[in-house]
Amino acid sequence: MTHPKMTHHFKNLIFSLSVLTILVGCQQSVNKENSQPDPSPKVAIVIHGGAGTISRDKMTPEAEAAYREQLQLALTTGYQLLEAGESSCKAIQEAILLMENSPLFNAGKGAVFTATGENELDASIMRGSDLNAGAVAGVKTIKNPILAANEVMLNSPHVMLAREGAEAFAEERGLELVAPEYFKTERRAKQLEKIIQKVEKEFGTVGAVAVDQAGNICAATSTGGMTNKRWGRIGDSPVIGAGTYANNATCGVSGTGHGEYYIRTAAAHDVSALMEYKGLSVEDAAQQVMDKLSAMDAKGGLIALDRYGNVAMPFNTSGMYRGYLVEGRDPVVQIFKNE
Repeated sequence: MTHPKMTHHFKNLIFSLSVLTILVGCQQSVNKENSQPDPSPKVAIVIHGGAGTISRDKMTPEAEAAYREQLQLALTTGYQLLEAGESSCKAIQEAILLMENSPLFNAGKGAVFTATGENELDASIMRGSDLNAGAVAGVKTIKNPILAANEVMLNSPHVMLAREGAEAFAEERGLELVAPEYFKTERRAKQLEKIIQKVEKEFGTVGAVAVDQAGNICAATSTGGMTNKRWGRIGDSPVIGAGTYANNATCGVSGTGHGEYYIRTAAAHDVSALMEYKGLSVEDAAQQVMDKLSAMDAKGGLIALDRYGNVAMPFNTSGMYRGYLVEGRDPVVQIFKNE
């Protein structure tokens, strides 16, 4: 005959096990939900203004404030267009235009000098909905190369046009052309002198990636290239798959850094490929590509964004001008490594 106390304890044990089973099941259900991406796209934009030797002790408070203000302006301008229902390609172009027109960044007005004292600019844009893309390289008179790249994408059968051919096409499309002197700034001229004395090279770029209300991703990059580069040198920025890539199924990417390595590794496409073929998140894929570049002693960074608003901004330098704004969150603008 079973003792009453044993029966009571047995019933309590069964009850406790039942409750524990329910709690574990609920927790597993919650974890499963949290591990799955939001099924609906999130409007978002991420930008960069170049990576490199950027440290607090070498930057004045005034300069830091100016960079943060310009990044914030580019970020909010692009995001407001997304909110208004504009396409991701339109949003990133407007963001990049602001950086191209600012002497703070190595693109457009602030482009660095080649070894011969000239300014040669590159830009590219790609949309993830149909993998269409456009780029210009080595241009000297197009005020806003990003607009020229967009015209190549939309109104030509080609992906890339270079030098005089790109400039003639831009003129045909009604884009603003300027004298080469427009791009020359005293700051960049002094930078070239220092670089020549040190026999070194410096680089920087601007870029943006966005996802719009339709879930379409677009990525773009614009640059003046590498300080003291040989005339005619073309880096990764106008090379689709190296400095720029977008695919709605995975992500959009824009790189900044030592372009030769980004070309060799097809860095931008590599992020997308790791997501598509290995199932990595955008954060893990971007970091893995950055680790590969670091192993090659290539300096730089990249930004990446998927259609669910997940952002990645890895870099291996002391700083990278960067920022992002995702639907439902506050804007973030950062410069230094430990922010």
